[in-house]
Amino acid sequence: MITFGLYPLVLLCTLAALSWTWGPVTAGRSCSETRHVYAEKGYSTNTAPLTQISGEHLRLCPQDYTCCSSQMEETLAHQSETDFLSAIDDTSQFLHTTFTQRHRKFDEFFRELIDLSEKSMNQMFTKTYGRLFTQNANVFQELFVELRRYYSGGSVSLTEVLSEFWSRLVERVFSLVNPQYQFSDEYLECVNKHAEQLQPFGDLPRKLGLQVSRAFIAARALVQGLATGRDIVNKLSAGAGCVRALMRQWYCPLCRGMPSLRPCHTLCLNVMKGCLANTADLDTEWNNFIDALYQVSEKLEGPFNMELAADSISVKVSEAIMHMQENSIATSTKVFQGCGSPRLTPGRSRRSPKESGGNRRPFRTFSPEEKPTTATGTNLDRLVSELKERLRPMRGFWVSLPHTICNDKNMAADVTNEDRCWNGQTRGRYLPDVTGDGLMSQINNPEVEVDMARPDVRTRQLIMELRVATNRLKHAQAGQDTDFMDSKSPPPPPTQHKYYDWFVIPFLILFLLSPPTFALFNCPLSACLISCLSLSDIMSLPEGEVEEGSGSGGGGERYSDDWPGYRPYSPPYSKPPLNPQTPIKPPRVRDRTGSKWNRSKGQSISAVSRPAFFSLAVLFWLSVMVTVAPFWR
Repeated sequence: MITFGLYPLVLLCTLAALSWTWGPVTAGRSCSETRHVYAEKGYSTNTAPLTQISGEHLRLCPQDYTCCSSQMEETLAHQSETDFLSAIDDTSQFLHTTFTQRHRKFDEFFRELIDLSEKSMNQMFTKTYGRLFTQNANVFQELFVELRRYYSGGSVSLTEVLSEFWSRLVERVFSLVNPQYQFSDEYLECVNKHAEQLQPFGDLPRKLGLQVSRAFIAARALVQGLATGRDIVNKLSAGAGCVRALMRQWYCPLCRGMPSLRPCHTLCLNVMKGCLANTADLDTEWNNFIDALYQVSEKLEGPFNMELAADSISVKVSEAIMHMQENSIATSTKVFQGCGSPRLTPGRSRRSPKESGGNRRPFRTFSPEEKPTTATGTNLDRLVSELKERLRPMRGFWVSLPHTICNDKNMAADVTNEDRCWNGQTRGRYLPDVTGDGLMSQINNPEVEVDMARPDVRTRQLIMELRVATNRLKHAQAGQDTDFMDSKSPPPPPTQHKYYDWFVIPFLILFLLSPPTFALFNCPLSACLISCLSLSDIMSLPEGEVEEGSGSGGGGERYSDDWPGYRPYSPPYSKPPLNPQTPIKPPRVRDRTGSKWNRSKGQSISAVSRPAFFSLAVLFWLSVMVTVAPFWR
C-alpha cells in the first residue's frame, strides 16, 4: 500500500525535474559554431555569448533565442554590406578588366600610329625633298602636335587644324615653285584666298580631311567610351534599407546558431532586386552604350580605319605637293592675275615659267616600298575582334546581376532546395513572389523598403554619363564630332515679324472713337489718336533685330575659313586684280544713323517696308474715322 501510495508522488517529482531540465536546454544551446565562424571573419569573440540568450535586444534579426549580442549584430550588418559590394565587384570584374585593358591597348595603339606616321613622314620627306623639307618641317610638326592634342581630348577642331595646315603648306610650296619672286605676308594671304577657288592641291585635301577626320573622331570616341565604361562599373553603394535586408538573409541564420543554412533562392532575388533597383534602371542606357561601342569598333575595322588614315597622311600630302608642282605654271599665272605681279628677288631676273621651272628641284612621291608601315607587332583588326567578343555578353548585365549573384552557392541555396533554406525567419520555404526589375517594380518588395519618390542621384548621374557617351559614339559613326557640332550647324532663319490682321484695326479704331468709349474713359480725341498711332507702331515692330556681320550679305568678298570642299560655298573667280600693297577687303562701314528701331540691320527691303505700309494703312483708317465720328454724336 505504501509503495502504491508513493508512486504518484515519485512520478510528479520526476516530471517536474525533467521540465526544469528541458527549459534551460532550449535557452542555453551552445553557440560554439557561431563563435567559430565569427572568429574566422577576424572579429573578437569577447562579446559573443557561449550559449543562446534572449533576443529581445536584436533590431534586425528575429527576436528569438540568439547567439548574437547587439554589438555582434551591428558588426555583421556592416559585414553584410561589405560582402554585397564584394559580390558585385566579383561579378563585374569581367567588365572592369575588359574596359581597363581594352582602353589601355587601344590608347597605346592609336598613339603609336600617330608617332609612327610622323616618323615615317620625316624619314621619307627628308630622303625625297632634302633641305626643302627640313627648312619647312615646322609646318608638318605642328600638324601632328594638333592631331595628338585632338586625340588626347583637347578642344581642337580637326577641320580647322587641317585647313590651317593646307593654308600654310600652299604658301610654302608656292614660294618654292616661284623662287625668283619675293612674297610679302599680304601677298601670301592673297594667294591663300585664291587657293580656295584654284585648288592647287586638287581634291587631295578633301579626301585626306574626310579620311583623317572620320578615323580620328571614331578613335577618340572609342577610347573615351571605354574609359566611361570603366569608370561606371565601380560606382555602386548600398542603402540603409538594403543593409538590413542583407543582414537578415545572410547573417541572421548565424545568430540563430545555424551558420551553414543558406538563404532561399527567391529570398535572395527579392533582396538583390531591391538593393539593385536603381542600378537596374541603367540597363536601357547601358545596352545603348554597348551597342554604340560595338558599332564604332566595326567602323574602325572598315571605312574609318585608323591604320589606313595614319598611313595615308604622308602619301596624300606628298601627292598633293606633286600635284601643285605639276600645275604650278597655271596656278601661278592665275594668282599673278588676281593678286598682282610680285617683286623680283634681288639679283634674279624675270624668267618665263618654263625657265623658272627648269632649274627647280622636282618633287616626287615615294615608291610603295617606302610607304609608312603600321604599328609594330599590333594589328587593329585583332584588337577590334577581341573587343567585339567581349562586348556581346555585356548587354543586359545590370538586370541580370541579381540572378548572377544569387546563383552563387555561397550566396544562396540552390533553387531545388527551397524547403531546406532560410526564409528570413526560420528554416523553410520562402512564399512571397519575386518582384520585377527596376525601381518602380519594388513597390511590393517584401524585403527591401525602396523610396520610389526619391530616385538615387548617383544613378541618375551615371545614366546621364552613359547618354553623353552614347551620343558621342553615335555621332562618331557618322564622322561627326559632338564637340564642334555647333560650328557646323546651319545659320538660324531670318528674324520673323509678327503682324496683327490689319482687318481688325478698323474695328479697334471704331471702338476707340465711339461715343461710349469717350464717355467711359473721358478721353479726348487727340489722346485716342496718339494711342492708336502708338499701337500701330508697336504692332509693326519686329520681334528682334538682325545685326549685320560676316555672312550677312552686306557686300564685299566672302572667303571660307576652311579648305575648299569643307564648306558648301566657293566664291566665283571673277575678282579684279589686287594690288598687294592695298587691303584685300575694305573695312565695313556700319550705318549708325537714326534710332536702332529704324535701321534695316541687313534685312530685306520687303521686311522693312511692311511696317511702313502698316502705319500708312492705320493713318488712312484714322482719317476716315475722324471724319465720320462727328456724325455719331
